[in-house]
Amino acid sequence: MSVQQKSVDTIRVLSAEAIEKAKSGHPGICLGAAPIGYELFADFLSFSYKNPKWDNRDRFILSAGHGSMLLYSLLHLFGYNVGIEDIANFRQLGSITPGHPEYGKTDGVETSTGPLGQGLANAVGFAVAEEHLAALFNRPGFPIVDHFTYVLTGDGCLEEGIGYEACSFAGTQKLGKLILLYDNNDVTIEGNMKTTFDEDAATRFMAQGWQVIRVNNANNLAVLKAAIERAKSDLTRPSVIICKTEIGYGSPLAGTADCHGAPLGVENVAILKANLHWTLAPFEVPKAVKEHCLAIAEEKCKAEEEWKALFATYEQKFPMLAAQYKQFMSGVDIDVNSITGLYDFNQPEATRSCGGKILNTIAKLSPNIMSGSADLAPSTKTEIKGSAYFSPEHREGSNIHFGIREHAMSAICNGIQLHGGLRAVCSTFFSFSDYMKPAIRMSGLMSLPVVYVMTHDSIGVGEDGPTHQPMEQLISMRSIPNVNVFRPCDGKETAAAFVSAFTSDRPTVIVETRQNLPCYDDSGEAALKGGYVLSDCEGKPDVLLIATGSEIEQCVIAQHLLAEEKIKARVVSLPCMEIFDKQSEQYKDSVIPKSVKARVCVEAASHFAWYKYCRDYGELVTMTGFGVSGPAKQLFKHFGFTADNIAAKAKLSIENVKLDRYSH
Repeated sequence: MSVQQKSVDTIRVLSAEAIEKAKSGHPGICLGAAPIGYELFADFLSFSYKNPKWDNRDRFILSAGHGSMLLYSLLHLFGYNVGIEDIANFRQLGSITPGHPEYGKTDGVETSTGPLGQGLANAVGFAVAEEHLAALFNRPGFPIVDHFTYVLTGDGCLEEGIGYEACSFAGTQKLGKLILLYDNNDVTIEGNMKTTFDEDAATRFMAQGWQVIRVNNANNLAVLKAAIERAKSDLTRPSVIICKTEIGYGSPLAGTADCHGAPLGVENVAILKANLHWTLAPFEVPKAVKEHCLAIAEEKCKAEEEWKALFATYEQKFPMLAAQYKQFMSGVDIDVNSITGLYDFNQPEATRSCGGKILNTIAKLSPNIMSGSADLAPSTKTEIKGSAYFSPEHREGSNIHFGIREHAMSAICNGIQLHGGLRAVCSTFFSFSDYMKPAIRMSGLMSLPVVYVMTHDSIGVGEDGPTHQPMEQLISMRSIPNVNVFRPCDGKETAAAFVSAFTSDRPTVIVETRQNLPCYDDSGEAALKGGYVLSDCEGKPDVLLIATGSEIEQCVIAQHLLAEEKIKARVVSLPCMEIFDKQSEQYKDSVIPKSVKARVCVEAASHFAWYKYCRDYGELVTMTGFGVSGPAKQLFKHFGFTADNIAAKAKLSIENVKLDRYSH
């Protein structure tokens, strides 16, 4: 048996043993796709295990993240910081080998995967970033940015809608350095796919503009190698290699769904080992395999040294370009807070329009921004003026036409952000954020500071009606951990939202209006704390009027109405609950005093987020159902978002407090 084949079998056995020890996992893909993983790592991937974050490495994404043990076995054999004890500790609390690959936890893991299709779309983002950076920085004889993105998917990734969206986009963009290895075993959890996924995948990919290569037996390493070489030779389009595999290869459960998502069982692992002529103790790697794989890994490290030497010459010949490249890759360190004129808004204006101006102001000083929309840039105002749209003819373009592909758009932006060197911005109407939520969740999970611009934020959309009027979306976004959600009330708060987004280490959702909003004297940088006193009264307030976005206007008017009745009201703007809640108790109490129990919380959206601020005696002016079609001003009156109603609710809240006091 060749050392290459022994290496493949080592991957299979290590994976099966780790899954068996953990009593959970997915052995089927590990056994079937082991030759694909080995061939890729041994003969194609350019990487340095000594520096897993080397800029010009090839990226490998395991989109079928349930096969994580396949990846961990490969990382272990090829020198990464994944020891045999980590393999044996698979899926255990605190281990660096979790059930699905997690970005930032394990060296060599480029992105968190598991929700099928996400990794595939991330890979498209990696390929976009590579093409864009190459266009900006490469010069004849100096391919500073020159690497491939490989992604391994199963049948499930291609069944998901996001997979179709991402592949369609990649084909249209002719991303020739993107290579998809399709582990085609025809089996999912419920069994054979004949009743669920019987389409001609090859024809589908050809229709989407991909080079299609077939490998009828993925156990043939020579054929696999030739297929990948062929894929790399055609840079005019992305390539898919359809690899016919057998799920659970070598085990008694081969070819069945029984080995997809459960350990093989002790007896079946023993039979697997016998079939592979394996006689070593559990978690023991053959010496020849260890030496073979490490020798390959050592040789691959030379590529980084060669690249460093090339870059040194590049730096001498193109010093300004090299300095900019370094700045991009380390993160463009612009003091956004010091940008002149960022908060200069003093006229009524839609916050979507303000956001467009702010984004363009920042982009002039941060040329590493790539901004795109799901076919809505004229409405969301997120086009970077003066820059081309990214395309096969204009790789230098900083704008992206994502097409009507919201889900893929957000996941592609995660990939752009993960690649390094760029800041990703994407936009759509807020009601369509539902299509994006799984990818936004992954942004939060990985702490990726993608900027999500969501316009047409409420019933203010007007005549387009309830299908386009977001009600529960604010609650949905606010419920995602590690995501900041801003809903600014004017241009200056919008500026604060963008400043926060571009200085944050987490994703930010900026929710903007279609309609014009007034500008307030005391708004602005204070919004960076998430909440602040926008308009105060003399002395201790009788009631707090707490709101976000467009509803601030009616609260300010209500404050004056209440003052005419000698009722002192404070208007609190709360554009970002997540940031406000992290402020000191002293600061929060200075804005929303515990001693002031009468409160009205106002937002043209669902009420669920507001009870923690409303407390026992407060009143709500929020939405409890969907919107309706009609002129925006009429809708706000129809649903009670008026100064008169807010003032009435304020008086009711004050009475609530009094009644409770008297009851005691």
